[in-house]
Amino acid sequence: MQYELVIIGAGPGGYAACLKGAKNGLKTALIEAGSLGGTCLNRGCIPTKLFLGATEPIAGLKAQQRLRLASGEIKIDLKKLQQRKKSLVSATHKAMAASLKKLGVDLISGQARLLNSSTLEVFGEDKLNIKFDRLIIATGSKNADLPGLKPDHKNILDSNDILDLESVPETLAVIGAGAIGIELGQFFSRLGSKIFLIEAKDRIVPTEDPEISRELEKILKREKWVIKTKTLVQKLESSADGVSLHLPDEEIQVDKCLVAIGRKPNSENLGLDSANIETFGPGWIKTNDYLQAAPNIYAIGDVNGLTLLAHAASDQGEYCIDHIMGHNKKPYPQNPVPACIYGSPEIIRAGLNTSQLEAQGKQFTVTKANLIANPIAQAHGAGHGLIKVFWSEDRVVGISAIGHNVSHLITLAQIIVDQAWTREEVSKHIFAHPTLDESLKEALLNV
Repeated sequence: MQYELVIIGAGPGGYAACLKGAKNGLKTALIEAGSLGGTCLNRGCIPTKLFLGATEPIAGLKAQQRLRLASGEIKIDLKKLQQRKKSLVSATHKAMAASLKKLGVDLISGQARLLNSSTLEVFGEDKLNIKFDRLIIATGSKNADLPGLKPDHKNILDSNDILDLESVPETLAVIGAGAIGIELGQFFSRLGSKIFLIEAKDRIVPTEDPEISRELEKILKREKWVIKTKTLVQKLESSADGVSLHLPDEEIQVDKCLVAIGRKPNSENLGLDSANIETFGPGWIKTNDYLQAAPNIYAIGDVNGLTLLAHAASDQGEYCIDHIMGHNKKPYPQNPVPACIYGSPEIIRAGLNTSQLEAQGKQFTVTKANLIANPIAQAHGAGHGLIKVFWSEDRVVGISAIGHNVSHLITLAQIIVDQAWTREEVSKHIFAHPTLDESLKEALLNV
């Protein structure tokens, strides 16, 4: 079997590349060992946001109760929510498969392994040998673990396991205060779990601006979270009674424990050596400025270790097709990728923040606006939070925010950063009232 384009991995990056390749007339095959959609659809972005969306009314009611404007109780049927998740994911699988079929893409089920720089074999129901002109590796990543912190998939859970729970633990420990830990912790907190959040670094959400981290910690502590930073979990022990977390100075007993300490690449067993493809760290595929791991082989998304975000993978996949077709001969841009953390509150980051600017030795100034006076935030009883704008040479180089529904600002924030607006350019635009956007304008124009 001979193809102009073969893609390994049907997550956001592989799927986007596949659609664009087929639309550009390339004879294309997509190889996937599991389900279409990768981690994002099946075990990540989509289920997590479905869960947060279903429980958002609980957070809204609590905010109104604090203002003494409402009372009552909202009950979530977790088993039915799990059924809805399965139904939504299944329907999306069918829609993706239909799109591939319509474009004439051959969908091949199985595990792929390179034999050389132009041939691979696929182990599925049948063993296939496939030749290709161009290959895109988009195999993604999986949950990382450490000795003593390995999930048993009963009480000690990874993010895949916890998304399948049909009962709510009374107590839940979350090891790792990145986006995964924060979002899943908020979901179970809304359902009534007492959360113990443990982070090895000196602050939670350590990739975000330090002030954002502090603000989030204050908000979560108001929700009665127990938060421990600069704390290493030495060992986990699972028993019929739950999980014991052994910390340097104490032991914590909980019903369930989520291990959310990062990701590692799905690059083993791909036969990379057969095509002279180099890796680094735990197996991230090394790429050049054009996302090439070899002259005719690209690596995109999580597996190349550049940015572990679904929209980054999709963008890289589309870039590769443009590069293959000769439509874009420029290197892939290495600008910071916009990012969001969802829940109550939400967090956004576009461009650079304090830590990154200091690390680069850049001179910068900061303007900001608090959300306490924003009419939309007030309407929802959620006036906490702020928007920060980072300036260098009188141009915007970064925007970070925390607060009610600030994810709605992320695309505008990214455009402002990409276009490096000045204050004069801000003044040219009307920001609608009443919106969160008004606070973004205030942050941009404040001294």
